[in-house]
Amino acid sequence: MFGHHFDKLKGSVLYMVCGFISWLPFHTLRIFLLRMLKAKISWKVGLYRNFEVRSPWKLSIGKGTIIGHNALLDARMGLTIGNNVNISNEVMIWTLHHDYNSTDFAQTGQPVIIEDYVWLCSRTVILPGVTIGKGAVVAAGAVVTRNVQPYTVVGGVPAKPIAKRNENLTYDLSDAVLPII
Repeated sequence: MFGHHFDKLKGSVLYMVCGFISWLPFHTLRIFLLRMLKAKISWKVGLYRNFEVRSPWKLSIGKGTIIGHNALLDARMGLTIGNNVNISNEVMIWTLHHDYNSTDFAQTGQPVIIEDYVWLCSRTVILPGVTIGKGAVVAAGAVVTRNVQPYTVVGGVPAKPIAKRNENLTYDLSDAVLPII
């Protein structure tokens, strides 16, 4: 019984620590502290304030990636984010949720993979087990329930293909990171 309560307390403290980290004034300081919690994050990443991360030790973020304000990164089942990914403001990426058919409302989930050059527009929701292919774009407000093919633009609820994207992407978003936001 004591072990269960201790685990809940430990989880609550970790949640508060990650929340505190998200309000610090410098990207490098945020990255340093998340690395102390075993996250695998390139130094050339923009982590804008008030993001939320769950289970940072299961999080990997590649170089040149930008994480917008109020983004939720649920890494409890594993979250891999590639290079030069733009995760806009208020995006939610979930790896764990509840099974609505479970008699005891059990949790279920799978890792999420966001490949290189992906753009997740504001207020998109990515559900557990999804892979977003290289260069794909998820339109604002879309809910992604299935894998997205590379260089495909999807939108809607649930997200469906609406266009194709240029496949000759060479940009480096690390040049766009503002130092103190």
